[in-house]
Amino acid sequence: MRIPLVSTLMTVLTVIATSAGLAAKSHVPFPDPAVDESAEKSSGPKTAVFAGGCFWGVEAVFERLKGVQDAVSGFSGGDKSTAHYETVSNGDTGHAESVRVTYDPKQITYGELLKVFFSVAHDPTELNRQGPDTGTQYRSAIFYENEEQKKIAEGYIKQIEEARIFSKPIVTQVVPLKAFYSAESYHQNYVARNPGYPYVFYNDLPKLGQLKKLYPTMCKR
Repeated sequence: MRIPLVSTLMTVLTVIATSAGLAAKSHVPFPDPAVDESAEKSSGPKTAVFAGGCFWGVEAVFERLKGVQDAVSGFSGGDKSTAHYETVSNGDTGHAESVRVTYDPKQITYGELLKVFFSVAHDPTELNRQGPDTGTQYRSAIFYENEEQKKIAEGYIKQIEEARIFSKPIVTQVVPLKAFYSAESYHQNYVARNPGYPYVFYNDLPKLGQLKKLYPTMCKR
């Protein structure tokens, strides 16, 4: 369950340590995807769906990339009837907090989105959790829309495993997208609207700093 307030020193230290762990990966260069979609053959915007813990921070990261037209927080993996925040928070709906990214493949490719997903947006070695949040709704997952996305995702995971980027196994699921359901309106653009909220300050703003540090040319002004 998301932390409503940072009320004790222990909680503060735990969250800071989580953010520091994210930053600690920055010295390891992530490879460009060896297998990717062809920008020349693409026409019109495409969509991609990722899950990597609390959707607030994942959405904020993707929103700041050049070529991304929209990023929406929502739910994937369960039924429409349970695609509501309070219900998903119980952890037994099959849903994962997810983000649907609409992007222009002539400006940024699916493989490049994956590179940011693995290097900045979340820690793919944490099983059914992300930082202070625990439960299957916070799992790491790629919901592919077609066989091309599946091939690119599986190929990139193999790449970073062979490069030994992480000291622990990658637990990211690569599963077909059945449906994506937008979350309630108050979850959308949450980081931009609440930069001083303790959870956002300690868990999400460091990701944005890391994004700008690692990929300055990929970021919007």
